[in-house]
Amino acid sequence: MTHNANWVYMTAASKEEAAMIGGKLVEEKLAACINIFDNITSVFMWEGKIEQDTEVAFIAKTTADKVPDLVDMVKSLHSYDVPCIISLPVSNGNFDFIEWIAESVGR
Repeated sequence: MTHNANWVYMTAASKEEAAMIGGKLVEEKLAACINIFDNITSVFMWEGKIEQDTEVAFIAKTTADKVPDLVDMVKSLHSYDVPCIISLPVSNGNFDFIEWIAESVGR
């Protein structure tokens, strides 16, 4: 039996914001685990100008059916007007780990 695991890639303005959002996602069983990558450099176009800023990237491990609620929660907690929230399907990997993700979020 396989599960529809997803990685959800996100960015935040600070490590504290990423940890707060990640903690809430795990608490609400919308994610099994959050990985936080501090101090990344982002270059992007915003309101017609090229911008460069330091951000924090974080990845939520979840199942496909949890993604819509996860996106809604992140948007409600996030400081950005248009936060980066991108879901990527996991097509293969350690079945035991993928099973743990499903069990952690309540399938």
